[in-house]
Amino acid sequence: MPDRAAAQALPARVRSDFPILDRTVGGAPLAYLDSANTSQKPRVVIDALAEHYAEHNANVARAMHTLGAEASAGFEGGRSKVATFVGATRPEEIVFTKNASEALNLAAHTLGEHVRLGPGDEVVISVLEHHSNIVPWQLLCRRTGATLRWFDITDEGRLDLAGADAAGLINERTKIVSVAWVSNVLGTVTPVADIVARAHAVGAIAVLDASQAVPQFAVDLPATGADLVAFTGHKMVGPTGIGVLWGRYDLLADLPPFLGGGEMIEVVTMEGSTFAPPPARFEAGTPPIAEAVALGAAADYLTGVGMDAVAQHEHAITAYALERLQAVEGLRILGPTEPVDRGGAISFTLTSEDGFDIHPHDTMQMLDARGVAVRGGHHCARPLHKRLGVQSSTRASFYLYTTPQEIDQLGEALDYTRDFFGRHR
Repeated sequence: MPDRAAAQALPARVRSDFPILDRTVGGAPLAYLDSANTSQKPRVVIDALAEHYAEHNANVARAMHTLGAEASAGFEGGRSKVATFVGATRPEEIVFTKNASEALNLAAHTLGEHVRLGPGDEVVISVLEHHSNIVPWQLLCRRTGATLRWFDITDEGRLDLAGADAAGLINERTKIVSVAWVSNVLGTVTPVADIVARAHAVGAIAVLDASQAVPQFAVDLPATGADLVAFTGHKMVGPTGIGVLWGRYDLLADLPPFLGGGEMIEVVTMEGSTFAPPPARFEAGTPPIAEAVALGAAADYLTGVGMDAVAQHEHAITAYALERLQAVEGLRILGPTEPVDRGGAISFTLTSEDGFDIHPHDTMQMLDARGVAVRGGHHCARPLHKRLGVQSSTRASFYLYTTPQEIDQLGEALDYTRDFFGRHR
């Protein structure tokens, strides 16, 4: 039996920090269950963003006046805080991008040139990836003539590393392996240490999409053994418009530039240019300055809460939600139905009493009318939905502020939705 008290403890501490959670929608208290899409922001993060614009706004590096120095200190301070948060060995291992998608595109573009990818070479991903960890590798293979291959999943929704199709998938032709640490659809936690070890055993570079991992539990990115790791700020109580590519510094120093422009150069002449060391090499033009300041505040906030406490809450609230959702007639959970090795996202389909498939967009709208915010669609993971034999799904996802009462509100809204379509179809 899931421990309701355990699932309530952390939200009781932190919910007052998030102003938006006081809202009502459709006459009901807001139950925000879409944190895998974007998390809500605590007041300290909102204030950090506002304070920067109100008191320290200027460009970085090139402005030598007082405001410029303050902006530069805030920007680099944000980098240092993020580096500490993820266990980086030095701040220069943190490259700021506009989101995880851009970070993964940066990885694909630069690694393709670095390893001289070409015909006969292979890139390995998995079928459970977000589109952002599929499309950049497809484009890279199209440009170079390399072959894209992928791991399948088990019937339970976990990465299939032992099946016949997995044998030899990573081999002497493999140059790059890139997988999600935590699935944004199934909540599945991937055994990244095993995959990284397999990649390195054949001399391949290992990349991780940690967009759903970094917000949910304590991470030490160098300890994963991975070479590059992408994640994003807006899922870890930070602002939109900023993401991160962490990398081993020796690898970053060997990678070519991704974008050209101001601040990523050493010397520019009409005949050619030389480039700055990382991370500046990958941060062309005016960077997300205020966003970096606010992301640093987000890292401080989560550190103050304690990532072990966040992870414990994610486990407790997911266990509670899994049990509550399995009590809804006609609801099928996609992926693992037990909270072991699982993140805080649950995707499902719903049918009415007479077996009619209720479209996830209809489910989403019905729930929204009762104050429950979820996501309906394929969650930027269409190949995974095809593999599961469904066109789309509804996803509820949780974070440190999610309460058992909100899960109950979700369950009641789903019961109502199923009854409504059974009577009005």
